Amino acid sequence: MQKKKLTKEQALQKLRHYCRYQERCRSEVKDKLFELGVPAIEHDELLTELTDENYLDEERFAIAFTVGRFKMRQWGRKKISYELKGKRVAEGAIQKALEHVNENDYLQILRKLADEKYVSLKSDQHLIRKKKTINYLLQKGYEADLVKTLFENMN
Repeated sequence: MQKKKLTKEQALQKLRHYCRYQERCRSEVKDKLFELGVPAIEHDELLTELTDENYLDEERFAIAFTVGRFKMRQWGRKKISYELKGKRVAEGAIQKALEHVNENDYLQILRKLADEKYVSLKSDQHLIRKKKTINYLLQKGYEADLVKTLFENMN
């Protein structure tokens, strides 16, 4: 069964709704265009129109993504940056977004995660607990030098 082809105006209406629901980046909207079956020749024009109408803003998306991932999932800067690069967000927008993470909150969350993980590994010996905690923090995207400094200050 063949899908009904959308007109440009119908596609634009669907995309406006898609972008209104939550912040989107260009690559997500482009994926949605393919999903809707919109011809590739019309993509740039639709993306430009969404940007002009302020439905699509890479920097605004990067900030929302960064703040959300940090507060809700407690990701570190490296993981956030990596994920944004995977969404093909410009490096400048990524750097501006990362500036929206408060340094004191960042260090406080890092300490809290380290303490919680270390305590949860109570059956292991000290060095194993320490190594597993460090690996956990690195996997969450926290910078190695911050994690190292944290553990130097804990001992």
